[in-house]
Amino acid sequence: MTLAIGIDLGTSGIKCVLLEDAARVIGLASRPVATSIPFVGWSEQNANDWVASVFSCLDELAADHPDKMKAVVGLGLSGQMLAALLLDKDLKPLRPAMLWNDQRAMVECAELLASVPDIGRRTNGTPDPGITAPKLLWLAKHEPGVIDSAQMLLLTKDYVRLALTGEVASEPTDAGGTQLLDCATGQWDPELCEAVGWTMDRLPPLIQAWEPAGGLRPSLAQRWGLKPNLPVAAGAGDNMGSTLGAGAARAGDAVLTIGTSGVSCMVDNSFHPGPEHAILTSAHAAPDTFLSMGVVMSATAALDWTARLGGLSAADLARKAEGSASVGTLANAPVFLPCLNGIRTPANKPSATGRMEGLHPGVDLAMLGYATMEGIAFQFADCVTAQRSAGVAPQRFLAVGGGTRSKLWLRLLATALGESFELPIGADNAGPAGAARLATVASGQDIDLLRQHLAVASSVEPDPSLCAILSERKTRFDNLMHSVS
Repeated sequence: MTLAIGIDLGTSGIKCVLLEDAARVIGLASRPVATSIPFVGWSEQNANDWVASVFSCLDELAADHPDKMKAVVGLGLSGQMLAALLLDKDLKPLRPAMLWNDQRAMVECAELLASVPDIGRRTNGTPDPGITAPKLLWLAKHEPGVIDSAQMLLLTKDYVRLALTGEVASEPTDAGGTQLLDCATGQWDPELCEAVGWTMDRLPPLIQAWEPAGGLRPSLAQRWGLKPNLPVAAGAGDNMGSTLGAGAARAGDAVLTIGTSGVSCMVDNSFHPGPEHAILTSAHAAPDTFLSMGVVMSATAALDWTARLGGLSAADLARKAEGSASVGTLANAPVFLPCLNGIRTPANKPSATGRMEGLHPGVDLAMLGYATMEGIAFQFADCVTAQRSAGVAPQRFLAVGGGTRSKLWLRLLATALGESFELPIGADNAGPAGAARLATVASGQDIDLLRQHLAVASSVEPDPSLCAILSERKTRFDNLMHSVS
């Protein structure tokens, strides 16, 4: 039995999980994290809120499981990607972190692409306002004092690891999201840095995701009853961490994550960029692999929005939609393009807004809930099609994330893709489980742990009764997609 702690730094909350053999949950603590939206399209968080929440979670685990904490072999982290967090000479934040869903740097994306036309083939993808590099250009224009004072660029999990260990570091999975890294080689690129006015000495050193990136500070080890100098793994970006935690580390494995955003993550043994379809491609958190990512900008976030219109929770709306689906009203529901935060894969239209077609007096909230889930399933199907066109070859599909709690949503997803997929046991904790795997390897255990598949809880097949309905409705959905500028 091996105990490790996986720390998952999500957009809406932070979760610290004590796991046995990187699979069975022994203890769990979570805290929400507030997001600030000063203006429409902006999205920021206070980086010290991440640290405070992690420390509070670890305090809870230490109080609830003091004996188990003594046996922990390592800590690992996975975290929301693409943030821009600038630190001063004392490694303190100069301003709130600009998050992955911040949309203010649209003009700068065009400027960066004009400056480095082949950037989509060298980095994780086409410039997008959510990615780090365009944010640096925006800050240089609008907050030049911050840029002048900045001595280090760090990503979400790397800032938390700095608080845990005192060491500055990053690794290729997360660094690949900055567009300052040559993703094929896994090294910082001087030309890309120059294009955004950054310098190489203001970037952290890179190590592999499964390597130790420092030891836990003695005062913190004592506070939580952990071993002195406990190894803290370099960790991974959230998509790589959850993909790894779902048991997908071999070429051909594919994980569909239905979370706040949706991501189609496909493990590949070669670097197959797809910038023409806004596919993101970075190193995976397992040796000699890459991760191709098709992104649905609003997944459960879109269902949350629809639910709020009716004063319901997303779970209640999903149940209403399930009931609507069972009485054969699907064909009369509106068709919804739920791109509330723009479109990334495959159209790359960050300023796009949602569209709905087919409203009539018979439409009720259940139909709107169904149309939301269906629209997101169609967006996932578009991602998979685009990734295949880039040369990625998925063979085994898994699904994780909060959206997997809805049986209707799973049926829609399988039918829209025309693929069966599996639900691994422990899918709700895929992010921290991936981080715990990395922590366990960082403690000195065999790296083959990263490649182990998980047991399967259940599987989902395409629903023949939905095929004809979805085929007609997908045509209407595609028309909506083409109408967006």
